[in-house]
Amino acid sequence: MAAPSRTDVGFRSERGPVLIALMLATSLVALESTILATAIPTIVSDLGGFTQFPWLFSSYLLTQAVLVPVYGKLSDLFGRVPILVFGIAVFALGSVLCALAWSMPALIAFRALQGLGAGAVLPMAQTIAGDIYTVAERAKAQGYLASVWGMSAVIGPAVGGVFADHLSWRWIFWVNLPLCALAAWVLLRNHREEKPTGPRRAVDWAGATTLAAGAALLILGLLEGGQAWAWTSAASLSVFAAAAVLLTAFVWIETRAPEPILPMWVLTRRILVTTSAVSCLVGAVVLGLTSYVPSFVQNSLGTTAVVAGFTLATLTIGWPIAAAQSGRLYMRIGFRRTGLVGCVPLLAGTALLTRVGVGSSPWQVAASCVLIGLGMGLVASPALIAAQSSVGWSERGVVTGSNAFARSMGSAVGVAVFGALANAALARSGADAAPDAGQLAESVGPVFTAVLVCAVLLVACVAAMPSGTGTDAGPPPSQTPAPH
Repeated sequence: MAAPSRTDVGFRSERGPVLIALMLATSLVALESTILATAIPTIVSDLGGFTQFPWLFSSYLLTQAVLVPVYGKLSDLFGRVPILVFGIAVFALGSVLCALAWSMPALIAFRALQGLGAGAVLPMAQTIAGDIYTVAERAKAQGYLASVWGMSAVIGPAVGGVFADHLSWRWIFWVNLPLCALAAWVLLRNHREEKPTGPRRAVDWAGATTLAAGAALLILGLLEGGQAWAWTSAASLSVFAAAAVLLTAFVWIETRAPEPILPMWVLTRRILVTTSAVSCLVGAVVLGLTSYVPSFVQNSLGTTAVVAGFTLATLTIGWPIAAAQSGRLYMRIGFRRTGLVGCVPLLAGTALLTRVGVGSSPWQVAASCVLIGLGMGLVASPALIAAQSSVGWSERGVVTGSNAFARSMGSAVGVAVFGALANAALARSGADAAPDAGQLAESVGPVFTAVLVCAVLLVACVAAMPSGTGTDAGPPPSQTPAPH
């Protein structure tokens, strides 16, 4: 097959159907992160368990994160497509069980199963994009994938509200089934992946188990600390101690395993360490914005939920546009300089966000989010592509998986830090069970300041990346569209 050109990225190109399949797969995860929130009151009214409903999000986030590095390594051993199809199947099964849930604990458990599937879907979509597109093309491909999040930010809450108000909240989960079937069918019909050659290598199940269990306890401690239990309580200390023991055992196992599930070179190569740090901080910044911007705009500025949702959606408008155009920059000036260019609007947006208050306009918040989105498109996508481009096909899965895991860890740490800052500010303001607009604005102020600090740290991580333009470390196995 002739070498692809830049014009081959798009729906009408030879690889267009594969790109559509990857976008459909990504939409499963993206929609699930936005469609459920608007239906929570209806779900609680139907199933009860008001005090338990936050676990609908925590259980999903927890299980989505813990197996990402494992899926990445398995894809290097057995191929991307089997892992992605497996993830779609598990996500579909979890969706069916969620739609049939009879109680809040059951729904929480089935959401955890959904998360196990989602943990394979997103990194595999990004890895396949890295396999089938050249370094110069990957920015535009990642822009297409990023656009899915923008559309989901607008469509998800509206669809969730319609289902909850006019049909049933259970349709939020039933609607996933045709999307799952279509994504798997389009992928299998149009993408033929050459299987890894050579002798079948043993899977490091001991490393996978200790990593998953240790990461699960660490994220659980971060999510629930200060919420379900005090940070210094026996429960909190026990969870973190067990996580430390398991992760220490994991490192010991990996140094001796013939085929480690997470090779230690992932933690020693400069390009991988710095890009994972960037991804971690991106996760924290995005978590801070998605968690606190809508509530601030709605409760402190006195707008409707629709306006609050649109304000946050502006974050995802600039992101895919900048990500799609970043390839032109990094091919000319390198990944690090491209990231530093993106840090300018990122810092400007986060700095402007610290200036908002009760008298601010939603447009001021939206403008800040647009700037942040533009910056993220020039920082997050080039960082991921830089990491993928530093390795060959046989290592790209584990690199993409570790990068996605770093982002999940950043989100989990962000939950803990931002929640603690907001709660401390509320306590200082003397707020009771029903804080007023001013008190809510005071509680969000430290969070926005912390987001700015994360942006400054992100600049430092980008500056520490090695310089250079994009060149693949090694050719992948031939990737050809399947015959129709």
